[in-house]
Amino acid sequence: MNISPASVSLMQLQVFSSLMGSAIGAKRDDSWTSMFSLLVSNSAQIDPLSSDPFSLLTQNGSIKGLSAAGRNMTLADPESAYKMMTVINRKDVSYKAQFSELSQMKSFVFQMEDAGQRLGGIALSTCNDSIQSQLQDFAGQYNSWIQRFDADIQPGGLLADTQAARASQFELEQNVNNRFFGIKDGVHGLSDLGFTIDPHTRLASLDTTKLGSLLATNKQGVVDALQEFGANFAKSANLLNADGNFILKQLDNLNRAIHFIADNKTSLQAEFGTGNAAKPTGQVAQALAAYNQAYGAK
Repeated sequence: MNISPASVSLMQLQVFSSLMGSAIGAKRDDSWTSMFSLLVSNSAQIDPLSSDPFSLLTQNGSIKGLSAAGRNMTLADPESAYKMMTVINRKDVSYKAQFSELSQMKSFVFQMEDAGQRLGGIALSTCNDSIQSQLQDFAGQYNSWIQRFDADIQPGGLLADTQAARASQFELEQNVNNRFFGIKDGVHGLSDLGFTIDPHTRLASLDTTKLGSLLATNKQGVVDALQEFGANFAKSANLLNADGNFILKQLDNLNRAIHFIADNKTSLQAEFGTGNAAKPTGQVAQALAAYNQAYGAK
């Protein structure tokens, strides 16, 4: 792809900014937009370079026209440009990490959909021991989902600012807490079956004594509640992963942002400086490593 650094126009930068989407969101620095405007307004001062981005690199790996410290000294404010490129370098890493983690969440949501469908398949002919076993299995699978992604969604977590991740956890938890499943048979949701979620740990547990008592007195109500819950839970999980909905839409946004940076990074660096390299740690470093293993380091 041939891109002249001098042709990185205001429109292109606005597209790049829009692709950042919710990941920049309310947390983005107030100076971000003004920095774009400043740098674009100064782009006319830059001498035209080759339209071949690979020709921007010299034999020793540095970028033509930049100082030894990686600044473009032809700009009116090379330091602000350099800082902007530092932000882009960090976003490049964080978007890849978020893409990897949200892809994992997508797979887990499919698993939760299957788990809901299995509960929905319980019938009046299903023995009591099997009903208890299936509910315990569901609790275990639900807890695995929470333990895998809860830290990501908490403030400061990798997906804390990602609506798709927050909506997924909220929607599935709301299904478990719904008090209307089985109501026509005198049952008020899974809590009457002894299946509850701890408000602090957000983990599910099953009171087998309470379940056994209800099975003995109102098995039809238990079965109907589980069938209604299972069908609704599976439907909710399916919608979360549906085309154009939360998860796939956000993955598409992240993927476009990742490729925009990859396609234009050399030109951006030639115009605005190299910026500081990102140094990911913790969750971000782990998710980035998973991304690079799955898709290859860019």
